[in-house]
Amino acid sequence: MTNTIRFGVVLLVVAASWIAIPTAGADVVTEWNARASDIAAAAKLPTPPTVRAMAIVQTAVYEAVNAATKRYPASRLVTVEAAPGASVDAAVAAANRATLSKLLPSQQATIDSAYQAALSVIAEGPAKTAGVSLGEKTAAAVLALRMDDGAAAPESYRPHTTAGHYVPTVVPVASQWPARKPWVMTSPSQFRPGPPPSLTSKVWARDYAESKALGSKTSTQRTAEQTEIARFWEASGPTIYYPVVRSVAALPGREITRNARLLAAVAQAMDDGAIAVFDAKYFYNFWRPITAIRNGDQDGNDATERDASWTPFIDTPMHPEYPCAHCIASAALGTVLQAEIGTGPTPLLSTTSPTAPGVVRSWTKISDFIQEVANARIYDGVHYRNSTEVGSEMGRQIGELVATKYLRPRN
Repeated sequence: MTNTIRFGVVLLVVAASWIAIPTAGADVVTEWNARASDIAAAAKLPTPPTVRAMAIVQTAVYEAVNAATKRYPASRLVTVEAAPGASVDAAVAAANRATLSKLLPSQQATIDSAYQAALSVIAEGPAKTAGVSLGEKTAAAVLALRMDDGAAAPESYRPHTTAGHYVPTVVPVASQWPARKPWVMTSPSQFRPGPPPSLTSKVWARDYAESKALGSKTSTQRTAEQTEIARFWEASGPTIYYPVVRSVAALPGREITRNARLLAAVAQAMDDGAIAVFDAKYFYNFWRPITAIRNGDQDGNDATERDASWTPFIDTPMHPEYPCAHCIASAALGTVLQAEIGTGPTPLLSTTSPTAPGVVRSWTKISDFIQEVANARIYDGVHYRNSTEVGSEMGRQIGELVATKYLRPRN
């Protein structure tokens, strides 16, 4: 799918969401999460900065809501004075507007329209005024906390080459992400895995063969369902992931502060996951299937047969292969959800994708959702099995770390 077509699909999805009937069980926090995700998609940023933006947004929303409801102990992240009596609806709207305006200025008209529509249904009075003030102050505090997190550092990727030797000239994505300040991790390398398999190993030969067979654009071994899954998970970022979280947030009996906390925890876990995975990617600089398979006669493994014209099912992402970024995101999200609702019976989790219009994917087990994402990246022809397993384990560790901070009672 070309970038032009993909963006057109995103716009249709965004437009449809503005006229959709609110989901049963939705509250102002989840409704704004859907709006913010759509606004972020329309801004056309790459996935890593979009994930970062949503982490800042959802953190500001949680801090504002909790300051108004005082349901949980005050956060140690930023200092926000409690504001009992402030309108939660106004605080959420103001926190979203202030953060989105700073992070996605190209969408200012849409942001302002959503904000004015939200305020128009809130009764005038001290509660509304206090809520707007609370949301704006909280947003300013979180923005100040994250403005020097390293995301704005100059891109300085050094292509791997020898003097005079041509290499493709497209600059890879998020090469400065390994130097970013995490939300919860102690450092970007806290969960850095061991190296990818040796090219002479049986694991490498196994993974090479699987990705070559199932991930080819012209594969005859990939089933129709696997092809649908591959196309669905070509998309990445908040627009495809947050509906899964809202499936849990919409459960009966949920309270608004709890939903705000859940969304903040997921957002921070996914952003720390992005930091961790790019730390590993640029540390190991492992080759993608299209590079490996077209050079299969040079890896020193007799079990890997070269295919000079092999092409993956989707365009290969512009960053190193190991480990799988989609896998770390889905596992971090899924682990936080498991900490929130347990590992027993799960509500129906579902989401849609801008790269598979009209398709809804659903799961009754969080583990099935995580595994589908991992499988998809092999069907897409952009990852290997070992990389998906390593990425999923990293995501689980990060999700556990974030859940311990936010979702489990402190001593």
